[in-house]
Amino acid sequence: MFADVILPLALPKLYTYQIPEGMKVEPGMRVVVQFGKRRKYAAIIKRIHDEAPAAYAVKPVLSKLDEYPVVWPHQLHFWEWIAQYYACTEGEVMNVAIPAHLKLSSETIIQLDPAYADETSIAALAVQLTDEAFQIVEALAVRHELTLAEVQQLIGETSYVSAQAVVKSLIDQHICVAYESIRESYRPKLETYILLSPVYADEKALHQLFDQLEKAPKQLQLLMKFYELREKQGWVRKKDLLEQAEASHNQLKALIDKGIFQEIKQTVDRIAFTYDGAIQQLHLTQSQQTCVQQIHDWFREKRVVLLHGVTSSGKTLIYVSLIQEAIAKGEQVLYLLPEIALTAQMIRRLQQYLGNQVGVYHSRLSHNERVEMWNKVREGSLQVIVGSRSALWLPFCKLSLIVVDEEHDSSFKQQDPAPRYHARDAAIYYAHLLDARVILGSATPAVETYQQAMQGKYGYVMLKERYGQIALPDMILADMHTIPRQHRGERHITPLLEDYIRRTLQQHKQVILFQNRRGYAPSQICQVCGWVPHCQQCDVALTYHKSIHQLLCHYCGRKYPPVTQCQACGSHAIIHKSFGTERIEDELHTLFPKASIARMDLDSMRKKDSYHQLIYKFEQRRIDILVGTQMVVKGLDFDSVGLVGILLADSLLNYPDFRVNERAFQLMEQVSGRAGRKGEKGIVVIQAYQLRHPVLAHVMAHDYAAFFQMEIEARAHFQYPPFTRLVKIILKHTQQEKVAEAAHLLAGELSDKFPGQITGPAAPLVSRIRNEYLQEILIRLPRSAQKLQEQKNKIVNICNQLQQNSSFRNVRMIVDVDPMG
Repeated sequence: MFADVILPLALPKLYTYQIPEGMKVEPGMRVVVQFGKRRKYAAIIKRIHDEAPAAYAVKPVLSKLDEYPVVWPHQLHFWEWIAQYYACTEGEVMNVAIPAHLKLSSETIIQLDPAYADETSIAALAVQLTDEAFQIVEALAVRHELTLAEVQQLIGETSYVSAQAVVKSLIDQHICVAYESIRESYRPKLETYILLSPVYADEKALHQLFDQLEKAPKQLQLLMKFYELREKQGWVRKKDLLEQAEASHNQLKALIDKGIFQEIKQTVDRIAFTYDGAIQQLHLTQSQQTCVQQIHDWFREKRVVLLHGVTSSGKTLIYVSLIQEAIAKGEQVLYLLPEIALTAQMIRRLQQYLGNQVGVYHSRLSHNERVEMWNKVREGSLQVIVGSRSALWLPFCKLSLIVVDEEHDSSFKQQDPAPRYHARDAAIYYAHLLDARVILGSATPAVETYQQAMQGKYGYVMLKERYGQIALPDMILADMHTIPRQHRGERHITPLLEDYIRRTLQQHKQVILFQNRRGYAPSQICQVCGWVPHCQQCDVALTYHKSIHQLLCHYCGRKYPPVTQCQACGSHAIIHKSFGTERIEDELHTLFPKASIARMDLDSMRKKDSYHQLIYKFEQRRIDILVGTQMVVKGLDFDSVGLVGILLADSLLNYPDFRVNERAFQLMEQVSGRAGRKGEKGIVVIQAYQLRHPVLAHVMAHDYAAFFQMEIEARAHFQYPPFTRLVKIILKHTQQEKVAEAAHLLAGELSDKFPGQITGPAAPLVSRIRNEYLQEILIRLPRSAQKLQEQKNKIVNICNQLQQNSSFRNVRMIVDVDPMG
């Protein structure tokens, strides 16, 4: 028998191995295989059959890692569809889909040759070896074996001598031997618990023990604390006992040595989902009950339903109602959110109604935590998973419902690495495989989604009123030209917005300010000649960050000292141009010195729990003003926000992309929805220079239907989605001339096959990133599902043929299906 396996490599085809006699394996199990001359990998079996490949000699499967499949057959089918649709390989899908600690590849292990087992023979090598090589030999004499990474660490990361070169010289001289080893990375978490010896189970023996320990007060205190903790929680962790008794390890060890206590180790979960509060009863308004019924009616004939509810209409409670129904049937639910920042607040809200059945999965979990979540979902011990787009890869066994909240959000689209999938669209296909249902929820649906609903391909349910009959916020335009001339460049908050902030704070309400740029100033500029400092590796202006007093490239992360003298004309007239969240925070401290102010952007949210802590503080009203980027826009629910300010609407409206109007409308409408969610009506102030922009008129009226009509007519005229499907090809190379030549040749080949459908090649807005020059080609394809796959295959083949040309072998070509930007 033979097995076709998926290797965690970008291989266009699956590789076949022979299954040794007596080895029982199934699709979805991990097996160890050798690929290439020496390298070993943990591959996943996709298919078992009896057809030997004719093109190459089959190697045997070396061993199996699992007694049961870690991936379900429907997941393998899903991976295959993702690879086909998004023009990548199943190995690339596997690399993204499963936790790192389930993806194993071998590493080279170095050992001393047995001839150098004694100290004398090792000492004799000191004369003939380099310092680095002898250092490795000495380390091996002590540790017996080293990995290549450990060898590099020993000789120094910055050493001009590579670990591979040193090891190769030792192997060539027969001083060392090397072999490939594959090891499980996942380790269960062990916790030490303390038990009372069974000898003291009866009351008489226990009294004698207390009497006996009267002369050792610290040990007696330990025993009494043990009883106190056991009464509270039924078990006693060693760590808790030592901390609460303020005792040392030696004092506890003395009681263990006397046979009074016993120490045991047990496997524990790294992630414990515990909710101690009372479970709340769900109370839906009449409008919400009607929506739930309409969704059920649609689900009888449609697999997908768009829930279009204005901001703060209570869409989450509708989701909860449907989730409760699924839980009652013993089924699983996946709740997808666009941002990690939202998961903490959403988990707390769901737990109020669902208790401990809610788990979380996203990229900030550790590798070990992800493995444990993977296993819980596979076993069905968790019924509700809240997570970002990566949660779509989990091995659900009884999935019946997928909720895609804020379905319009571009964060659902993976950018790098492959597969460059869109979680919303992938979720719809995944639901089709499992006969599950999908709810797409948004106050500002994606144009493509709304079009599908209007054409009857999706069910459509509208929730027009806010929860609790609260009116939509008042919308006010503030002209940026009203900032006094003498303060322009220094002040970025108009007098009108400043006045509203002051009034809101006096009413003891909170303020959210949205600016879609982080940092202190998006760039420095010379007032004399207009020179702007750029990154040496990317064609992008550097952003000044005041908190670290450095210029930072937001594309490659490289840092530079601030510029004080123009490198073009020598002038010292360097000023900060425009403004980011950090500068607004600074300005707010000047205007409102008594207010508590916080910032929410990528720079301030670096730590694992930064999001949770900031959101919790804002919920507790320990923050008066929150200024941030898109993170403050998406679905956060705060009771006491009276005012929202959009600081520069023009920056959202002036970007060279066909989705610019849609994104601007969505961002402004979403952030305005944070105002006045409970209690009094909220206020939204939008600062802009272009007060007559048509998108602003639709935002001011909260009129999505009118905006959609304007946008869909423009899309039809210019043949953009939803009337076509787009494929973008991105070419990268360190030489500008080389990538331009390759792009023009590729565009010519594509134009022959797709006449009139090609735009480009052209350099993107940022034409160089990390010292690689970029060129882009855009292809418009008809929406015909029958022809689409065939046309994508043609595109991939043309790219592959060009790369077979030796001149362009090193030009990277990325095919991005349904690009978002």
